[in-house]
Amino acid sequence: MSAPAGTRLALFDLDNTLLTGDTDVLWCGFLIACGRLDRETFAAANADMEKRYQAGNATAAEFCAFYVSLLKGITRADGEVLRQQFFEEWIRPRISDDARALVEKHRACGDVLILTTATNRFTTELTACDLGIEHLIAIEIEEVDEVFTGNTLGVLNMREGKVVRLMEWLNGRDWDVSLLKDATFYSDSINDLPLLSAAAHPIAVDPDAKLAPLAVELGWTTIKLRRNG
Repeated sequence: MSAPAGTRLALFDLDNTLLTGDTDVLWCGFLIACGRLDRETFAAANADMEKRYQAGNATAAEFCAFYVSLLKGITRADGEVLRQQFFEEWIRPRISDDARALVEKHRACGDVLILTTATNRFTTELTACDLGIEHLIAIEIEEVDEVFTGNTLGVLNMREGKVVRLMEWLNGRDWDVSLLKDATFYSDSINDLPLLSAAAHPIAVDPDAKLAPLAVELGWTTIKLRRNG
């Protein structure tokens, strides 16, 4: 069925947008702190990948492959315990009141809320639920017999992939892609330039070093949501 008349999309990036920090980077740190990963091996690799991602230099394939590989061999049951602890201790404290208020503003306007993230579904579902965002478009991950294989599935929801996945989401509901003509998208990252450019109302949130000057040049609105500054 087609979208109800007056439907408007409010799209939110997660990491360093609604969340102060990056879920993937934090998850790696959490697993190191829990003794699940070797600090000497993974701490430097984690920091390097974060730096390259923020600079827009890491490919979607290598970025997603690295972080999804951290789930390899973890069972669904064990993972559930880990992600609950991770969310309560590492994620929830990093969601600012301003970020929550922004989501609520769009909810009150009757907008369709969508969280679209380059982080995997398993580690972001609890965040979407906590924020009351019904629709989550994320990196999909493979499971065999309820054990994570460490592999991704389908189109990666990163850079141009975010536009592709959103189109798939709309098509799956028989909603017209023209909804983008009135959609709002919030993001901090130059990596989200394809979807920011496609949305009618792109808004830069605490933009990174590459997105900040571009947002000024293009006349995009810039806001701050980050905790502690």
